[in-house]
Amino acid sequence: MSHNSNGTIVKRAREDRYQHHDYYNLDELLSEDHLLARDAVRTWVKQEVSPIIEEYADRAECPTHLFKGLAEIGAFGPSLPEEYGGGGMDEIAYGVIMQELERGDSGIRSMASVQGSLVMYPIYKFGSEEQRKKYLPKLGSGEFIGCFGLTEPDFGSNPSDMITNIRDDGDAYILNGAKMWITNSPVADLAVVWAKDEQGIIRGMIVERGMKGFTTPTIHGKWSLRASITGELVFEDVRVPKANLLPNVQGLKGPLACLSKARYGIAWGAIGAALDCYDAALRYSKERIQFGKPIGQFQLTQKKLAEMITEITKAQLLTWRLGTLANEGRATPAQISMAKRNNVNMALEIAREARQIHGGMGITNEYPIMRHMMNLETVLTYEGTHDIHLLITGMDVTGLNAFK
Repeated sequence: MSHNSNGTIVKRAREDRYQHHDYYNLDELLSEDHLLARDAVRTWVKQEVSPIIEEYADRAECPTHLFKGLAEIGAFGPSLPEEYGGGGMDEIAYGVIMQELERGDSGIRSMASVQGSLVMYPIYKFGSEEQRKKYLPKLGSGEFIGCFGLTEPDFGSNPSDMITNIRDDGDAYILNGAKMWITNSPVADLAVVWAKDEQGIIRGMIVERGMKGFTTPTIHGKWSLRASITGELVFEDVRVPKANLLPNVQGLKGPLACLSKARYGIAWGAIGAALDCYDAALRYSKERIQFGKPIGQFQLTQKKLAEMITEITKAQLLTWRLGTLANEGRATPAQISMAKRNNVNMALEIAREARQIHGGMGITNEYPIMRHMMNLETVLTYEGTHDIHLLITGMDVTGLNAFK
């Protein structure tokens, strides 16, 4: 910002000056397809997201017009087969796309993550061929928007105790219950919902907008993910045709498989937010003069920047190896938990340090720091909280279950 002659503040046009940082030359481990996908998404973010995201976050409004653009750049289900509306790419391509999107904003990455990993993936993995053909191409093209209903008002980290239920009613199921903290729900055309049947077995089903008794109230008052739209799913005697039941999965393993796919994307995505904060702080440290020299010349600023790029580099190595294992079908849920927990916490710490380097300017929306910091507070909690992921690692290394 600058001041004109009468002292009023003049807002400069927003310019995305981001440059990628790759201290260990990890780009050499990526294929040409990976780099092309990443560059295409980075260009789109610079053109379509960065110029508007601060204003949308400030108004707590979701830029829903970006759904079509996300589809066009292949951000919905990049690693699902092309015949079903996906990108036909590998898991590392999915990762680098999520990283670039979250570099723009965690909420934009959430829009894509939910659509691809939590809606398209379960329909592809657990749905019938009829369901795949009916829904996936429209989800992949952005014609349909989807959401994922697992978390409930009283059951977050413990989904096995969910209350939402279905009962058999001839050619349909009668669905009752509620889901909470659902990304995209107020604008979604359909929801992949998990509920208990009369035997207490968790089943998945596709609930469509317009079904009687199905409502999606918006959640207001968020200080985090303000450019992402979040709501509830409320079911009051909703009649869901049996043809909408996902036939190829029963039990908690269904939703957990979806969450593993999404958490993998978050592990990559969080690095994007960290890179954006680091990039802004590095540039600011060279431009901001105090005591006659750039603040980047002071030892304590250099300490902050050196530690930032060290932690980013470690996270980049973690996700690259995780992506390699995922491509081989060998990445375990516990390995994904470790990466999600480490990388989100890393990004949050970097956002806080970057805010300090920016001084008072760090709390303004002229820089992306505070928006990333507030967003990452949510990312630290959703798709498995920071502490729950720690206990997943603990159970994996000891063989002992701390949840019971």
